Amino acid sequence: MNLSQPDIERLRELIAAPAQRMVILSHTNPDGDAVGSSIAWAEALRREGHDVVCIVPNKYPYYLDWMTGIGDVVIHRTEPDRAAAAVAEADVIFCLDFHSLSRLDQLSEVIAANTSAKRVLIDHHLNPTEPFDIMFSHPEASSTCFLVYKLLEALWGAECVTASQAEVLYVGMMTDTGNFSFSSLTPELYQSLAVLSATGINIPQIYNNVYNSFTEGRARLFGYAINRKMKMLRKGTVAYMSLTEEEMRRFWFQQGDSEGFVNYPLSIKKMRMSAIFIEHKDFIRVSLRSRGAVDVNLFASRYFEGGGHHNAAGGKSYVSMAETIARFEAAVEEFAREGLV
Repeated sequence: MNLSQPDIERLRELIAAPAQRMVILSHTNPDGDAVGSSIAWAEALRREGHDVVCIVPNKYPYYLDWMTGIGDVVIHRTEPDRAAAAVAEADVIFCLDFHSLSRLDQLSEVIAANTSAKRVLIDHHLNPTEPFDIMFSHPEASSTCFLVYKLLEALWGAECVTASQAEVLYVGMMTDTGNFSFSSLTPELYQSLAVLSATGINIPQIYNNVYNSFTEGRARLFGYAINRKMKMLRKGTVAYMSLTEEEMRRFWFQQGDSEGFVNYPLSIKKMRMSAIFIEHKDFIRVSLRSRGAVDVNLFASRYFEGGGHHNAAGGKSYVSMAETIARFEAAVEEFAREGLV
């Protein structure tokens, strides 16, 4: 992955200005990559003498609570005044792990009010939609945490990475690649993992903290979703699940409990595409995953006002669950007629 040297120098110059107020933003329903990249980048900026605040629109999953530095992350939904004040006073706004301000929900209105701050994008999603003063947009990167690592390496050298940064960067690299089983697994990625490991981080413990720290309710919800809610289309090559708010309450749902459910149908040998529909108060969140040539980024943008990556994308639906499922089933058939699934 080749970072633009002129952009590196512009970023270096921006960071070199003394004692600036900086905000790091990430997307709604923040995951390990969003939180990990934000915390690691904040540590680097604070070492340069800057006042840094990390902000996310809503709460991160409970199984990330153990991460060093996560307690300092401001949640806009629970602390709107604090978040708004930090954004209003910011000299520089870093946007990490999202490509459109729409991914910030209500926080996007707060950002729009600050027209003077420099804006920097650090992201690995396709087709950014906003103007930025400096852009590091690399869809070929497996995670934003990997992209942040490459920036740290380019600006200060790999030896600058501390154990606390290595820990949170590893979380993002691990979770966004399905524990290093998806695409974009390059020699560069494994070289970065060697650097992170050399700081002394406990990799088995990190894995256990993320993947083996769920609640009983989550385990029972997963069983229910697979056994009762997984439906098959097109001779078992497409699957989808749906969960209503009532169903999730039945299993004591917490933020993050449905994470990874959409991946499970792809463990079936002939499966090509998987979807899950999660009901929220005002909309239904659509998550899509695929194998090989099936482009769920195209599917999400065409049918659900979304996007993401070739094999992992998402969107939203503003109609009922029944209407959303009917739209999905019709869309799958249309996609199939075009030879796309």
